[in-house]
Amino acid sequence: MKIFKALNNNVAVVLDEDGQEKIVMGRGICFKKRAGDDLNPEAIDKTFFLSGTEAHNKFQVLIQDVPMEHIAIGEEIISEAKTRLGKKLNDMVYISLIDHVHTSIVRFLDGVTVKNVLLWDIRRFYKDEYQIGLWALNLVEEKCKVRLPEDEAGFIALHLANAQMDDDTMHNMYEITRIMQEVVNIVKYFFKIEFDEDDVYYYRFVTHLKFFAKRLIEHTAYEEDSSDGLWEVIREKYPEAFRCTEKITQFIAGKYEYDLSKEEQLYLTIHIERVMNKTKKQ
Repeated sequence: MKIFKALNNNVAVVLDEDGQEKIVMGRGICFKKRAGDDLNPEAIDKTFFLSGTEAHNKFQVLIQDVPMEHIAIGEEIISEAKTRLGKKLNDMVYISLIDHVHTSIVRFLDGVTVKNVLLWDIRRFYKDEYQIGLWALNLVEEKCKVRLPEDEAGFIALHLANAQMDDDTMHNMYEITRIMQEVVNIVKYFFKIEFDEDDVYYYRFVTHLKFFAKRLIEHTAYEEDSSDGLWEVIREKYPEAFRCTEKITQFIAGKYEYDLSKEEQLYLTIHIERVMNKTKKQ
């Protein structure tokens, strides 16, 4: 087996017998190696084959910046979900879920926890996915010696639910898409930039907007939680992103008669800051 592209010391792209690209992972498999060099099949721990070009390309970008341990955890959660749910999951879940597992562990180690305001609804509407989320918390604790809060089980459940949305006709995806585009345009004009729509951080941002738009069109309201302290911290730490969130809040209130809660403003500000920070570095 030969390396088609070395992504880092632990990850490579190879070609199978049919000429299709696969991503393989193993500790040190690409150390001092380059494209065209032989790869020892026995050194490979994980093999990923994402059939969609978009998912495959985004996964290549993501996997270069995430530790092997976190990638393996995310892959094991997805495998468990496929077995338990018995449903096909969109390949994009390899990006969204692995990225979430990684960032949630890093965030927790930095002393930051984020309240999941959807947790009660997730338990009610996505019971199977939520049980997998609880199982995932045990897996993370076993592998990384980190006990993430129960809120993260809810976030994991949402990623799994979202991965099944392709065939879900219950949601008005046209309306959701339109609202997402309106919000993206506000951010673009506020910062006077163009997004790289193939970027992982942009994908993460619009995934958040998808759930936000779904809540909006269903007129789902959430009671204010005790996150005032974190809301104030985020507002002061990311002033420009928060000012953009205020613009969005005003637009949504005027057009849809929907008032963004402090929790929603908090999450939106965090996502805007992250995607803008990434865009400015390019």
